[in-house]
Amino acid sequence: MSNFNTVSEVNTQGFVNEPVDPRLDLFEAIKLLKKEKNAVILAHYYQDSDIQDIADYIGDSLGLAQEAAKTEADIIVFAGVHFMAETAKLLNPTKKVLMPDFRAGCSLSDSCPPDEFRKFREAHPDHLVISYINCSAAIKAQTDIICTSSNAIKVVESVPKDKPILFAPDKNLGAWVAKKTGRDLLLWDGACMVHEIFHWKKLRS
Repeated sequence: MSNFNTVSEVNTQGFVNEPVDPRLDLFEAIKLLKKEKNAVILAHYYQDSDIQDIADYIGDSLGLAQEAAKTEADIIVFAGVHFMAETAKLLNPTKKVLMPDFRAGCSLSDSCPPDEFRKFREAHPDHLVISYINCSAAIKAQTDIICTSSNAIKVVESVPKDKPILFAPDKNLGAWVAKKTGRDLLLWDGACMVHEIFHWKKLRS
């Protein structure tokens, strides 16, 4: 999905990069610019404290996109990763969504390339596809039902037991849901590298 802009892309449309005066009060300047552009800043929980301090809303990706939909803002500045900005655009199709850093990616989303996932899905045409919301818009477009971590069990249990399910992209969430529901889920082999470093022995130490 390419309906949101990076800062560099915006600059090609007439904005000019200039050195920042070290005497400038950045917080006040951003506050004035937000008012001038009728913009809101969304900051994910993972962002640094300074970013959170200037944000209008702080939260998880879906919650932030939902909050933005309640505003009259013309521009959404999403301090997060690609899939978060895409989700904000999906819920706010008439608003411009900007990413401060287009290099900000997510290992979980990246672990599920759309073309490879399409082949995997087509190899199992009888399966209902349930995807965790932390995935790209391209994966969402290939999905029958989108779930969150909090409602994944309920979503899986809502599907008739004789209907096979393909769960993507997080194999760890999928394995946990399979254990809790007793369902035999076909899991896409994707994961978040940050979450992968945690082990129960480390959590208990």
